Amino acid sequence: MPDRNQAIELKLLIEAIYLRYSYDFRDYSSASLKRRVLLALKQMQCENISELQRKILYDSQAFMDLLQFLTIPVSEMFRDPSYYLALREQVVPVLRTYPSLKIWIAGCSTGEEVYSMAILLKEEGLLDRTILYATDINPRSLERARQGIFNIDHMRQYTGNYQRAGGKCSLSDYYTAAYDSAIMDKSLKDRVTFADHSLATDSVFAETQLISCRNVLIYFNKPLQDRAFGLFRESLCHRGFLGLGSKETVEFSGYAERFEAFDKQERIFRKL
Repeated sequence: MPDRNQAIELKLLIEAIYLRYSYDFRDYSSASLKRRVLLALKQMQCENISELQRKILYDSQAFMDLLQFLTIPVSEMFRDPSYYLALREQVVPVLRTYPSLKIWIAGCSTGEEVYSMAILLKEEGLLDRTILYATDINPRSLERARQGIFNIDHMRQYTGNYQRAGGKCSLSDYYTAAYDSAIMDKSLKDRVTFADHSLATDSVFAETQLISCRNVLIYFNKPLQDRAFGLFRESLCHRGFLGLGSKETVEFSGYAERFEAFDKQERIFRKL
């Protein structure tokens, strides 16, 4: 009975969030949501989910605190270096054929992937003719991404990723070290438009040649995954590219026949 009550409380919490703040987590994986909410209970000093629900209904700041748990703002630069190497070696030659480019980083979190993509494009001579759209539902994460300031201690790991991803310079060429922070170069930020966007509720906003949405869809149930794939297909130009996380695939989705595997191992697909 306690587990059943907790499941009811969780469902009511997610519905309350949607009604009060218009953030739609109703089609997120329930197992994943449960783990995150239970972690939030401890950090936000609530005895149970019902207490948490009451707290966030009447305190918007408390909701923003909870949102940090629900959206898992965790990332790293050049995560899965082989993915970026595949983009560099296989996708970039096709992107060169376009006079201008629009690339969408969906679920950009705190911006590590955005700056990774910007660096790759700069080294391939494409950044100056590219608009990068970086979107997320978490305002705090978006603000951190917009600032482009990262912990200097993480840069050693990021440097290793960058090198394995086919980096042509030194990662330190793209940031300035200040105390315990690494501040990304302004020339990278100038080509990025940061915006709030939900794959659960919002629509397409631009035609793009490449969409990179990595380690986001694993937290969605199948109907919401299909909604996202529908948005991606609508956004992509003819024969545009879609890059997913290492545990994600278009295969077995409602859009399986509308994409082809371009690099199956690296989870890069192409619109049919």
